[in-house]
Amino acid sequence: MANNDELANAAARGDIGTMRQLLNNGADPNGINRFGRTPIQVMKLGAPAVCRLLLDYGADPNRQDNQQIALIHDVAREGFLDTLQVLVEVGNANINLRDMNNRLPIDLAMLNNHLDVVRYLDSWGKTVGPRN
Repeated sequence: MANNDELANAAARGDIGTMRQLLNNGADPNGINRFGRTPIQVMKLGAPAVCRLLLDYGADPNRQDNQQIALIHDVAREGFLDTLQVLVEVGNANINLRDMNNRLPIDLAMLNNHLDVVRYLDSWGKTVGPRN
């Protein structure tokens, strides 16, 4: 649990050096911290390098919390296109993942006027088709 908390805390701070050290020493990229969340669920949103590192070590990009919210929902809602691109293109995150309110990431981006995110998700969806 200690390593899980340390890795999640480093991910939340965007501390790549500490994350890399912990992961190289066997920390679980999908390990649950004391609050029941994984590092990718608590990572600094505007940090595509953090996202890429976690994905490179096997983090689950589609892991949802008890509200059925995954990182893809958070970055779409907040407008972090660079992190979203890493999630989708590197992590193969599911762009059709619905939250508990039945909303897709594109719906959350539209609600918050993140038109660059909407365009990206729309074009990506047309390129690869449904990804369930």
